[in-house]
Amino acid sequence: MYDVILHIVIDVFFFLFQDNARIGDEFMRQIQSIAAYVPYMTSPGNHENAYNFSNYRNRFSMPGDTESLWYSWNIGPAHIISFSTEVYFYLEYGLDLIFKQYSWLEKDLEEANKPENRRVRPWIITMAHRPMYCSNDDKDDCTKFESYVRVGRNDTMPVAPGLEKLFYDYGVDLELWAHEHTYERLWPVYGFQVFNGSMEHPYVNPRAPVHIITGSAGCREKHDGFIPAPRDWSAFRSTDYGYTRMQILNSTHLYLEQVSDDQVRGAQLPCSLPYGPYTELRSISLAQEVYCICTSHCCLQRKWEELLQRYSLNIKPFSRKS
Repeated sequence: MYDVILHIVIDVFFFLFQDNARIGDEFMRQIQSIAAYVPYMTSPGNHENAYNFSNYRNRFSMPGDTESLWYSWNIGPAHIISFSTEVYFYLEYGLDLIFKQYSWLEKDLEEANKPENRRVRPWIITMAHRPMYCSNDDKDDCTKFESYVRVGRNDTMPVAPGLEKLFYDYGVDLELWAHEHTYERLWPVYGFQVFNGSMEHPYVNPRAPVHIITGSAGCREKHDGFIPAPRDWSAFRSTDYGYTRMQILNSTHLYLEQVSDDQVRGAQLPCSLPYGPYTELRSISLAQEVYCICTSHCCLQRKWEELLQRYSLNIKPFSRKS
């Protein structure tokens, strides 16, 4: 059913080092029936920090030579980059990790943006643990204007660079995050400013990356809360337990679905929209948030209108840059 598992949600194991790492052993046994047959791609989170992330680094073997801390790979028309946000927070393991990772990211993005590569894999997707933005009420890094991940750290020598401008400059399409025990979708955003494609169709040719915080799979710390009023850049948020499904249909269509484990019931809607632009579909009865990405020229209006009429949907299209 799935080609790959991206595990960025609520840390990888949640204290896998506990009980002399027997917690980690048990987790590995539980995922064996999946990970033995489907690529299980991970990003380190804050709960893997014990003993310099030794449990994480020794249990997983991701592509590259960085002990699975940052790496990239290609799947279909997408180039996916996994990196560590934790290098900004655990300076006791080496300030140089921030600069090594940043240099690697810059080179990787430069290579991915070469015309011959971007033509074959137009999608650039990042995945990492701590978000740049969030509207939670827990005072995490993503709640602060001067987020370490977003703008870097000016309390180090030398000053540590952030990642938002780098990703913006190299045209990253989609940024997947976790850490917050909630789900939140942002409008296209850069520098706290919303860069929607248009008033009518905000995700048609967005002028900045789209951020998805998908950290609601569940853990013993339960949910995080939200501030009462969402920020201007926050498009949708939910505290339902759930997970995200992504389908890369082709070079112009990417389909994402946030599924609630708390409220899903009734008949299922189609899992793919064959001609759909980047859209929003939310059904209260299904408690699902569904949207796709495409370029505006590929959105066939007639087929789209047929789809809307067939399922009696009142939704707005949006898409990514060509």
